[in-house]
Amino acid sequence: MTHKATKIVIITEKLIVEGVTKIIEEAGASGYTMVQAAGKGSRGVRSSGRPAVVDAFANVKVEVITATRDMAEQIADKVAARYFENYSGITYLEEVEILRPHKF
Repeated sequence: MTHKATKIVIITEKLIVEGVTKIIEEAGASGYTMVQAAGKGSRGVRSSGRPAVVDAFANVKVEVITATRDMAEQIADKVAARYFENYSGITYLEEVEILRPHKF
């Protein structure tokens, strides 16, 4: 049987990921998944296939599943307020269904 949850996706610069994950942990999320990301947006092209001069300028995608939408919105609001005026990034929420709700 599945249960409803909310997934927050944050795509941003690796340079700030430590602060982003701290916000996630302080909000009470039980964990997150992070992968390298590439793409094109308002700030140009970011490619994971090309070597970067400094690895900190690479992009990452962080996914967090939360038991409540309120927690996901709290994380999104804090990340955006603290970082997105000065760093590239987007955040979106998705309603998902999970199998083991006790994990979240």
